[in-house]
Amino acid sequence: MSLSTPRLDLRRFRPEDSAALAAYRSDPAVARYQGWSAPVSPAQAAELVRDFAAGDPRRPGWFQYAIELRTDGRLIGDLGVHLHENLRQAELGFTLAPEHQGHGYATEAVRAVLRELFERRGLHRVSAVCDARNRSSAGLLERVGFQLEGRRPEYTWCKGEWTDDLLFGLLADHWARACAAQPAAGRAAAVPEVNRQSPATS
Repeated sequence: MSLSTPRLDLRRFRPEDSAALAAYRSDPAVARYQGWSAPVSPAQAAELVRDFAAGDPRRPGWFQYAIELRTDGRLIGDLGVHLHENLRQAELGFTLAPEHQGHGYATEAVRAVLRELFERRGLHRVSAVCDARNRSSAGLLERVGFQLEGRRPEYTWCKGEWTDDLLFGLLADHWARACAAQPAAGRAAAVPEVNRQSPATS
């Protein structure tokens, strides 16, 4: 399965993505609030890409979308969706290469995935968690409609320190109301095309 927006293709990972994945995940600034540590070796990236490519977006567990620029086919990040066992709720997370941050790409990708989850697959709720210091991620989540639901002080032990977590949630009816309130031109620009491919060919 792949999703297309005006500027991006969100698709299954391919073996040739490993070099770009290793490059942006090796950036200390990108890894700072993430669960992995930089650098990420070529071998580690190749293994990650194999695991990502084997995922099934319609089964419980994590599925990782590769975020690709439509203009030149460049891999600029990834977006993960963790589907719950009940198939009615999910958690998401995202990573973007530093040189492509600040251009609205992550917002565009998250909105496309939310539209897929809520409007095409009928999920009831999507959640997200981020480090309380990660203001850019928190701002993005709020921008696309997530509500801040709580803060867990010193909840996560990460890279030698206790960190606070921010908890975000978005319900299907809130998403629907937000979309209805959006200007028609904005809604049209945000609607992703959907290209469905089998796991073997995507």
